[in-house]
Amino acid sequence: MYVLHFFLIFVFLSQLPSSMKDTLYKEFKTKFNKDAENIYFSPGRVNLIGEHIDYNGGLVMPCAITFGTYLLVSPNDDGLFRFRSLNFDDQLDIPVQAGYQKTGDSWFNYPLGVIEYFLNDGHKLRGMDMLFYGDIPIGSGLSSSASIEVVTAFALNELTNSGYSKLDLVKLSKSVENNFIGVNCGIMDQFAVAFGEKNKALMLNCDTLDYQAVDSNLGDYILAIINTNKPRKLAESKYNERVQECQAALTDLKQQLDINYLCDIDTAAFNKYSHLITDKVLKRRAQHVIEENDRVKLAATALSNNDLTEFGRLMYASHDSLRDLYEVSGKELDTIVEYSKTDTNVAGARMTGAGFGGCAIALVKEDAFDSFSKNVIEFYTDKIGYAPSVYSSLIGDGVSGLEISDWRLEVSVRQEID
Repeated sequence: MYVLHFFLIFVFLSQLPSSMKDTLYKEFKTKFNKDAENIYFSPGRVNLIGEHIDYNGGLVMPCAITFGTYLLVSPNDDGLFRFRSLNFDDQLDIPVQAGYQKTGDSWFNYPLGVIEYFLNDGHKLRGMDMLFYGDIPIGSGLSSSASIEVVTAFALNELTNSGYSKLDLVKLSKSVENNFIGVNCGIMDQFAVAFGEKNKALMLNCDTLDYQAVDSNLGDYILAIINTNKPRKLAESKYNERVQECQAALTDLKQQLDINYLCDIDTAAFNKYSHLITDKVLKRRAQHVIEENDRVKLAATALSNNDLTEFGRLMYASHDSLRDLYEVSGKELDTIVEYSKTDTNVAGARMTGAGFGGCAIALVKEDAFDSFSKNVIEFYTDKIGYAPSVYSSLIGDGVSGLEISDWRLEVSVRQEID
């Protein structure tokens, strides 16, 4: 699966340092010879629990994280869309015209695809100067592509008064990913970065788009995000294979059950009818899917009750199932979870995302994060041969506009001090 790789500039809890604000503000002026008029931010996301069940009619529980994509923008009278990034050297100046097509794999295809959607929907656009900056870690699977799509769509919607709802922007961004970029993703990523709320997880049905914002105050804990730094070469092929296996298991169960998805039944019903699935591999796949869906519901209750011990237990159970029943983990992800189970400052850990590389997450005591980071890096490096990257985040808000006046004031004050 094609992944948008943002150059790594890590920002703790996404509280963008004043020096970086200076850089962004000044870079915009340098590149476009004028001040930015508007600033927007869209986060990345992690899935806390509920893996590989979205295509089986189940529930997922993503949350927005506190680093993502910044967009500075001003209209121009030159009839051009100008795309610049602090993360990539490649750039694009292209006239405002009736439509566009994807060109190569450059990052600017993501905002260009959003613009294409707006034009196809009958909106008249004028030229714009756009500067993007992302602090989402390299190749981490934390939805940098969804982040850039949603921030562009949100900005255009506001600047053109197009009247799209937030859900419209989610569907629009998914359509860009599927049809313009050509990646067959689901809707979870775009939904999470748009609808995310501070200290809340989103229990989402990806089929109906019904969701519940679940109180998720982490208290003394923070999310540690551990990037294995392993390329996810098998993720797409194995993903397609698992989809096919789940469909085959569903066909077997339909011999006696009137269901449309595996997640239409719970664990008790599966135990009663699992004999209908005669292939042992297919039975393991279905078992993971159905039990994982039940775990999401239990996790929502645990988080609502501030029971992080129970939530951590469910995280470990989820990983064990993904490793043993669904077989989408790997030595790298397992090593991170293996270490986490030995650290008394960790409540729970699991792989997150498609697997075969990418990231694991852990719930770590905030005051022990530095020691956790040091120790997990040493443990992992000793077993794997190279180091992982470790980041920390809270559960943050979704896409939003930022106050440009505050940035201007802060930059001005700093310039006077300097």
